[in-house]
Amino acid sequence: MRYVKDVASVIRSKNAGPYELTFDLMFPDEETYEQVKHSITKEKIAALYKIEESQVLSIVHFAPAHAVKVTIVRPRASGDLGETDVYGAQQHAPLLELTF
Repeated sequence: MRYVKDVASVIRSKNAGPYELTFDLMFPDEETYEQVKHSITKEKIAALYKIEESQVLSIVHFAPAHAVKVTIVRPRASGDLGETDVYGAQQHAPLLELTF
C-alpha cells in the first residue's frame, strides 16, 4: 500500500461555490496517473471525510492533465457561523491519507 501524497504533484482544495468543496489531485506523468486514478473512489473519499457517499458529488478524471477532480458537499456553507475556512483552501488534509 502506498500513499497518493507520495506520488502526487499537487493535492489542493478550494470552494466550488458556497456549498461545495472541490479537490484537485495532479500527477507528474501518465504512468502514475493510471496507477492511482482507479483508487480514488466515492467510498474512500466518504470514509476520509466522514461523510455519506451521497455527499461525494463527483469524481472527474482528466487524462490530458493527469488529474482527478473530486467534489463534495461542504459540511458548512462558506462564511456560515462557525465555519473556519471561507475559501476552502485548507480542506485537503484528509486526502494525505488516501492510499492506492
